[in-house]
Amino acid sequence: MADQHSAPVSFTGSSTAPSLRWEDLPEGPVIVLLDQRRLPADETELVCTDVPALVEAISSLAVRGAPLLGVAGAYGVALAAVRGFDVDQAAVMLAHARPTAVNLAYGVQRALKAYEGALKSGAGTGPAAAAALDEARALHREDAEASDRMAEHGLALLRELLPGGGFRVLTHCNTGALVSGGAGTALAVVGAAHRMGKLRRLWVDETRPLLQGARLTAYEAARAGMPYTLLTDNAAGSLFSAGEVDAVLIGADRIAADGSVANKVGSYPLAVLARYHHVPFIVVAPTTTVDLETADGAGIEVEQRPGQEVTELPGAEAGVPVAPLGTQAYNPAFDVTPPELVTAIVTENGVVSPVTEAGLAELCDRSRSGNGMMSI
Repeated sequence: MADQHSAPVSFTGSSTAPSLRWEDLPEGPVIVLLDQRRLPADETELVCTDVPALVEAISSLAVRGAPLLGVAGAYGVALAAVRGFDVDQAAVMLAHARPTAVNLAYGVQRALKAYEGALKSGAGTGPAAAAALDEARALHREDAEASDRMAEHGLALLRELLPGGGFRVLTHCNTGALVSGGAGTALAVVGAAHRMGKLRRLWVDETRPLLQGARLTAYEAARAGMPYTLLTDNAAGSLFSAGEVDAVLIGADRIAADGSVANKVGSYPLAVLARYHHVPFIVVAPTTTVDLETADGAGIEVEQRPGQEVTELPGAEAGVPVAPLGTQAYNPAFDVTPPELVTAIVTENGVVSPVTEAGLAELCDRSRSGNGMMSI
């Protein structure tokens, strides 16, 4: 049975609370998550002692964001191994917890491969479990390092595209430290601009249906002291028409081989608006988010969320309705932006622009030790 419990925790300072950590307790190891469902009102940690609890946390978006899901998946395999559960079954459960974010399956497979490799080499289950945990920790470190490099490459790109500085950036959903082992993806770039005094305004889409912009991005922006303004998703067009947006920066949950980008629903309309108004539309994501096995956007499975997330007030204890009973809701979690609407994709290995299948494949083939800017 899933064993999951919450505990309040207090954090001070401008940085956000750690999104995920492994902790060895006397009664056994656990995965500790900052429960993102309860932000910004409550900073509460969720403690998962087994894989079903972690799967529930992933499915309910207590932990979310493509890079962090990969880290969570890897730690989940390690948790099953260290606690003596069925590792293969745990891997299957974790990999299918959310279908769109490719990082989740990637993290699961990395830890599983380390575990199975140790067993095949003659190691016992104990050393094999340690190998899985080492791999999860390595992925966690790599993700933090990737955040720093994406911020560096993304800021350089912004300064190249907008040499005057004073950036007015529109972002969608949440792409900061809450989605990563480090500073994040798109919001890491914004944070780097802010620290250099180059950020004039961060426009934060509330991001329907779960308000992850309003609840999470605004939470991170406020803590970092950024100049930010929250807007309803359907107000973005008026900002563009008024000339108030210099660039759009978003993250991604999956990028197909041709450069099609799956991101939180509402991203595609922003790309259309950006193209019409001649505003750069930039995607920031680690290479682990690129799925070269999926040819194009049509091959990306788009997760469908429960209709009650639209028909009821979010977070309401009793589910206060905002639509008549029986109303059907179309509630995709993501939409897909075609590559021709994407100005550039920024990864830890550099930048690809224009976005082409060959350019993206070359970028992904580069060693992670290659930190230079690359435009193709």
